[in-house]
Amino acid sequence: MTERAGQRTREPSEGLDHAAIGRLRLVITRLHRQMVQASSEQDLTMAQLSALARIDQYGPLRLSELAALEGVAAPSMIRTIAPLKEAGLVGKEPDLHDGRSFQLTATAAGRDTLNRVRRERSALLTRRLDLLTPDQREILYAAVPVLELLVGETVPPLSDERSDRR
Repeated sequence: MTERAGQRTREPSEGLDHAAIGRLRLVITRLHRQMVQASSEQDLTMAQLSALARIDQYGPLRLSELAALEGVAAPSMIRTIAPLKEAGLVGKEPDLHDGRSFQLTATAAGRDTLNRVRRERSALLTRRLDLLTPDQREILYAAVPVLELLVGETVPPLSDERSDRR
């Protein structure tokens, strides 16, 4: 603990289990790789899939709004979106509030692509979850909000009707 302006604050690594952190990092990496391999859309980058999912979830969006949601600069987002537009997965519509700007939308092909990727990756997770006991599954489900916090998402806890949109 350190003192800062009369307040005690915790050091960033204080009380953390570094071996468990290493195991968590490794399992997340391996699971991510397996999910990517389970998907037929391996020609799309993670950045492209993430941008497409954000547009589908929050769209229509201005490029600047999408860049902010993804935590990148607008020029990076332009490079991410260009192949999606060329592939017909993302469309551009005039911004009704600002004639100089446009909004990005997910096309039917884009939504189909996302749905296919989600189905394929969910199928992998379903097969893996089938190997767990009911108690192990409940522990994993209870950890989802904590994992969401790790990636900076603040979402309500999962209900009994778990969504497979993510």
